This record gives sequence, C-alpha cells and structure tokens, in this order.
Amino acid sequence: MTNEPATSSGGAAPQVVTFTANPSLDRTLSLPGPLARGGVVRLAPSSTEPGGKGVNVARAVAAAGVDVLTVLPAADDDPILRALHGLGLPMATVPVAAPVRTNYTLAEPDGTTTKLNEPGAPLDRAARADLAATLHRHAVGARWVVLSGSLPPGTPPDWYADLVRALRDTGARIAVDTSEAPLLALLAAGPDAAPDLLKPNSEELAQLSGVPEAHLTTNRAAALAALSALHARGVGEVLLTLGAEGALLSCADGVWSATPPRIAVRSTVGAGDCSLAGHVLADLAGAPPAERLRNAVAHGAASAALPGSAVPGPAQVAALRVEVAAVRTEALPGTRTPPPHTSRTTVPAAGRDVR
Repeated sequence: MTNEPATSSGGAAPQVVTFTANPSLDRTLSLPGPLARGGVVRLAPSSTEPGGKGVNVARAVAAAGVDVLTVLPAADDDPILRALHGLGLPMATVPVAAPVRTNYTLAEPDGTTTKLNEPGAPLDRAARADLAATLHRHAVGARWVVLSGSLPPGTPPDWYADLVRALRDTGARIAVDTSEAPLLALLAAGPDAAPDLLKPNSEELAQLSGVPEAHLTTNRAAALAALSALHARGVGEVLLTLGAEGALLSCADGVWSATPPRIAVRSTVGAGDCSLAGHVLADLAGAPPAERLRNAVAHGAASAALPGSAVPGPAQVAALRVEVAAVRTEALPGTRTPPPHTSRTTVPAAGRDVR
C-alpha cells in the first residue's frame, strides 16, 4: 500500500519528483577539533536531518519555492517521515518493515568530514514494484525526475536502468546521480536507459572511463574525452562536479566550466545534491547552459558553507559569485539535443553579487 502526499499547490503535478531508494537520517556530529582515534571526544551541538541524496535534492528545490515531491520507502511511523512532515515537504511513501538507516558525519572545524554510512535494509520484489509504480504515477506531468543515491543491499544493480526506461513515457526529463555498481550498470544498459542528465563527480567519472581520477582532474583533454564517451552512450547532458575546483557542464550547446567562490567550508555533505538541484531549478526557468552551471555551482558552494546537511535558500545562493567560462562552443561528439520545454518557471537568480 502506498501513502500518497497531500495535494500540491493548486492541485497541479509537482514540477520536480525525486526518488530515494535508500533514504537515511543524517546525523552530523560536530567535533571540537581534529578527530583523535582512540580518544574521548566531547561533541559540540549536533544535528539530525532527513537525508538520502534524492531527499536532499527535494529539500533544495523546495527551498527555492518550486513544487517538488519526494518518493521513498519508509514505515508510517519512521522518524524520517516525521522529520519530512516537519519541513512541509510533500512525499509519497511505500511502507516497509525495517527502519530507515542512519548515516553519521564527523565534522571537524576546518571542514573535514568523515562519513559513516549504514547499508540500509533490503527491498523485496513487491516493495520495488510498488516504488516503481508510485514514481511513475507522480512523474506524469512533472518536468524533471531525479533518481539519486545508492541502492539498498540486494537490489539489482541495473534497477536505475529499468526505472529510466519505464519513465520515458511520462515526458519528464530524467537525471541520475549514483555511483559504483548501479552507475556502471546504468551506462552499460544501452542508450534507451541513458538519462537526460548525469551528475558524476571526478571519482565516478574515473570509474566509468577507466582513467585515473588524478589524470581527469589535471588534464582537461582527458576529462573532455571521458565526457564525450558518456554522450556516445546516450547521455544528454553531463554535470561533472569537482568539489572545490568547481564543475563542468557538457550539453548540445557546448561545454562550460565554472569556478566557485572562496568560502569557509563547514560541511560538504549534500553539496553535490544541491548542485544538481541548482541545475534543475535553472533549467526550469529556461536558463542557458552557462547559467545552469552557474546556478549549480552556486548552490553547491552555498551548501558547503552550511553545517551538517543543511540546504541553502535563495538569498544564500544569490550572494555567491561564480565565474563561468566557455570551454567549447560546439557539442562534444555524440551529444544529443534534448526536446524543448513547453513552459517556464521563475526561480531566483543565483551566483551573482547582491546589488
């Protein structure tokens, strides 16, 4: 049995639907200094937020005032649902027996974070079928569907590929952000399973290309060749996030790079999810590629400046200046042209100085 969300504003379909197969409660433990193994640590005030990559994307989209729905498995009395209700975030859930996992982040004062992630509970075949049906139902009429994060233990690694194929008839554009076996399986499944937008980081691009990460981050030609190989497999756009080095966006109009502002990093947890949300928000507003990338990097930087897995609001994003430059004014080989959107949604400008 699926728990349906409260009706979105005006009864319309959400503009964005996110999917988190392996949600979590993200517990951030703030350390008073560098972690000393084997010692006793007296923690500074800590926090717990509802998480999982798709949930983080949904929270960032909602913070910009855009209608969003998040789909996830969780028992009716699970603490993550109480937390999401407290945030006012619309959701559709498939009840499962096991509690949602807890992920721990050890945050040091200089911004260094150590992640301790639980594996999550397996999903049986019936739960996966219910989740896929729920996701498809809410994707009809949406502009974007975002599939994010790891898969629970025992889940077939090609499940994301199956979901992408099943979502094709909804008309929504599909973004995927995952890693390791699910990412490899997605790209091995063929062009019909390739998403409209893929958001790898440099480590994940190295997994896909077989090129050492250090070479990709120091050799622009190698990075572009790896992006071109993704386009050749059917991926429409690639948003390559590079942490403190910024990001690259490759699409049918060319390739752009962005350099983030200098910030005091407090936590990198969820920064990549906020970058993906920033790209989607700018695309909803009809922004060209350079502005989509600017918004993505501004969201990621604003997130990294916040504690724990907090997501930034429009004022925090707009206060950051992001430099964007064209790398190529023509598409990389193999890049396909996405279908046009039929409507536009206004979102706050981001990544510029506040005037």
